[in-house]
Amino acid sequence: MNPLSPDTKILYQAILKLKNLAETKAFFRDLLTPQEIDTFSSRFKVVRLLHQGKPYQEIARLAKTSTTTVTRVAYWLHRGRGGYRLILNRLFPNKR
Repeated sequence: MNPLSPDTKILYQAILKLKNLAETKAFFRDLLTPQEIDTFSSRFKVVRLLHQGKPYQEIARLAKTSTTTVTRVAYWLHRGRGGYRLILNRLFPNKR
């Protein structure tokens, strides 16, 4: 794993300081454009649909993205560093 740059580390630490949905929404809206937020949201929707076992074509349609994006997200879900699995288990503890 590559070491974090000081700027990336402080960004992660800042996110950890957010206390609720309203604070998180305000921070991300200031940090990102609406389009960037939509892109991140769509990618996380793909993760959730993959977790539900949906087929790639259906996921692409529901998330309004390409099957290439679905494939890329699936790769990181299954072979990444475990971040997607970690948050899925915390959000949906009784699923798979």
